[in-house]
Amino acid sequence: MLQYSLVENMLTAAPDDLMAVPLNVHTYSLAEVARRILARHPGMGLSQINAVIEEFIEEVCIIVEDGGALNTPLFNAHPSIAGVFGGAADSYDPERHRARINLQPGVRMRNAAARMKMQKEQAPDPRPFIVEVLDVVSGTVNQQLTPGGVVQLKGGRLKLVASNPDNGIFLISGSGAIKLDTIVENKPSRLIAMLPANLPQGAYTVEVRTTLTSSNKESRSMKTGWFDRQLTV
Repeated sequence: MLQYSLVENMLTAAPDDLMAVPLNVHTYSLAEVARRILARHPGMGLSQINAVIEEFIEEVCIIVEDGGALNTPLFNAHPSIAGVFGGAADSYDPERHRARINLQPGVRMRNAAARMKMQKEQAPDPRPFIVEVLDVVSGTVNQQLTPGGVVQLKGGRLKLVASNPDNGIFLISGSGAIKLDTIVENKPSRLIAMLPANLPQGAYTVEVRTTLTSSNKESRSMKTGWFDRQLTV
């Protein structure tokens, strides 16, 4: 069951418009998925389950590396190329162009979302929320991050307490958290920051941590908000 609360909608002009923000969402690792499969099929064995999952991931990566597309019940994926070509004689240049994979939910994922039950909860202490992530260099929205580039976050209650080192924008991956040290703009509805030039490849969740309250006072408690889609480098 998906729990949610209603918060101020910063993307519309109407003052009474609200938007739903998911609450208490647990992010499952592959290890947890494997253990859940084992609980339903105890005869398979955990090592066997992990091996099948790893083989599936490896084969999908091989298909993508070969320039192939995928059509599965979980997701559909097809390749594209970002960047501008300067005429018919121009060719792919990794300095100016970037290979991308476009993902969409497959039929079983869409059906699972349609069956999701909802439970409205009282809004907790207001926390920051992100509704849009713009990678300024590539011009893409809610898709990727460019090392050494600029990222812009739009949402609400995003403003940071600059003097508090625990406040900031963080990129969360399986390897840990990377804090963006250079904040260019610090406003309640928009944050702009520089991305590290050595940002490793991978999938990241963008997270904002702030101790600022709605009355522009610093609280002792940290409020954390994150974007609900992962971005790739």
